[in-house]
Amino acid sequence: DEFAPAAFANSLGAEDMVLTDLIARHQLPIAVATLDTGKLHAQTLALIPRIEARYGLQVERHAPAAEQVLHFVRQHGEEPMFHSIELRKACCGVRKMEPLRRALAGRKAWITGLRAAQSVTRSGLPVRETDSANGLEKLNPLSDWSETEVWAYIRLNEVPYNALHDQFYPSIGCAPCTRPISIGEDVRAGRWWWENPESKE
Repeated sequence: DEFAPAAFANSLGAEDMVLTDLIARHQLPIAVATLDTGKLHAQTLALIPRIEARYGLQVERHAPAAEQVLHFVRQHGEEPMFHSIELRKACCGVRKMEPLRRALAGRKAWITGLRAAQSVTRSGLPVRETDSANGLEKLNPLSDWSETEVWAYIRLNEVPYNALHDQFYPSIGCAPCTRPISIGEDVRAGRWWWENPESKE
């Protein structure tokens, strides 16, 4: 009520499926939006129609501007992220950040499934913060949840989830930038694995 209209930025990972279930279960007037970067795994995209069928929700799909992607690829190639952190962030800027800005336009707040325990860049993550870059409030309701709690909720409520989680992908992003992890590795080790942990955000 305080932040209407609000949008939930659904990355289609486990945490975000918990929030999708809660939004639908409580019939909250929160738009569910996802970023179709053009580089997502087929398993990730396959979750969108499952969400819509299960919950009767329409998932807003926000894609990058085709001309910007074409220009970026012509200038830097299909996989520039492996050449430098700057190019990786520039790719994220074109494929994720620009569509996110459009998804958040006209909203007072956005909701994420971020958890403080996911990585060093997220430690101390507050439940509520001001997103000055986008000019609105950012809410992280699962900030203090553990991975065990996330999966307990999914199993208890039979929440649909990304099939890649069963293939040792605890954290899922674009296909070129995501790999499965080995036993004992950090849950975010498969994201931008060629970079130092401090730069992975």
